[in-house]
Amino acid sequence: MKSIVLVCFALVAVAYGQESFKCPDDYGFYPHSVSCDKYWKCDNGVSELKTCGNGLAFDASDDKFLTENCDYLHNTDCGDRTQLEPAISTPHCPRLYGIFADEKKCDTFWNCWNGEASRYQCSPGLAYDREARVCMWADKVPECKNEEVANGFACPAAGEIAGAGGSFSRHAHPEDCRKYYICMEGVAREYGCPIGTVFKIGDSEGSGVCEDPEDVPGCEDYYGDLDLKTIRKSELLQGLQGNGQSRANANSQPPAAAPKAASKPRPAAPARPAPQSRPATAQPGQGFDDAE
Repeated sequence: MKSIVLVCFALVAVAYGQESFKCPDDYGFYPHSVSCDKYWKCDNGVSELKTCGNGLAFDASDDKFLTENCDYLHNTDCGDRTQLEPAISTPHCPRLYGIFADEKKCDTFWNCWNGEASRYQCSPGLAYDREARVCMWADKVPECKNEEVANGFACPAAGEIAGAGGSFSRHAHPEDCRKYYICMEGVAREYGCPIGTVFKIGDSEGSGVCEDPEDVPGCEDYYGDLDLKTIRKSELLQGLQGNGQSRANANSQPPAAAPKAASKPRPAAPARPAPQSRPATAQPGQGFDDAE
C-alpha cells in the first residue's frame, strides 16, 4: 500500500510540475520548469504563477528576466518546456490565440485573438503555407488542390503556342479584366495588373501587356468612378520612396497586393482558335488581403 501511495504522489508531482518557486531576485519574470505557457512573476521577492492566453507561450529569451511577454506558440522556443494547457477552441480557432490555416480554402487563414477569428486571404495566385506561415505561390503549397492553383487554369502544353518556346506565356483571365495568368514551364500563376490598368491580349498567342482601360475594348469602364489620376500619383510617390529598389523577379517573388476594384467580366477575346490545354498537375511543396 505504501508503495502505491508513493507512486501516486510521484505521478501527481509530474502532472502538476513546478508548484512553488523561489525568486532569485526581488523582481523579474521566469519560465516555468515544464510548462511553456506558464511563468513566474516575482515582486518584492514573492512569486506568483501566471498563465499565458490559450495558444500563447512565455518568451524566455530575455537573459535578464525583466521582460513579461507571451507570444504565439510558433514564435516561441519552448525547449524542454513541453507541457501546455488544454486547447480551448472557437469557430476557426483551434486555440484562442494564434494564426491558423482555413480547413477548406488554401488561400485563406485566420488570425485568432481571444477566440475571435479575423479572416484573411492571400493575394491572387498565392496560398497560405502552414509551415512557413506566410503566403506563397499556390503551386508551392502542398495543401492546395489542383483546382485551387490559379483557379484551375491549365497551361497549354509545350509547343502548342508558336513563338512561346513552351516555357513562358501570358493568358487573360476569363472573367476579370485586370487579372491574367503567366505560365512558366507548364505551371500557371495568377497575376494582377497595376491599379489603373487592365490586361490587353497581345497580337500573338500567349502574349499580352497591361494597358490603360480606354485602350482595351470592353474594359473601358472597369474602374468605374475611381479617380485613377490620384491613385497613380500615390503609387508614383510610393515608388520614389522605395529608393529605386528593383522589381521582384517573376520567377521567384510573389506579386504585391494591390487595391481591389470591382470585378467586371472580361469581353470575349478576338476570334482565333483556342489553344488546347492539359489538366493542371499538382506541384509539391507576403502580401495578403484583409478579407474581413
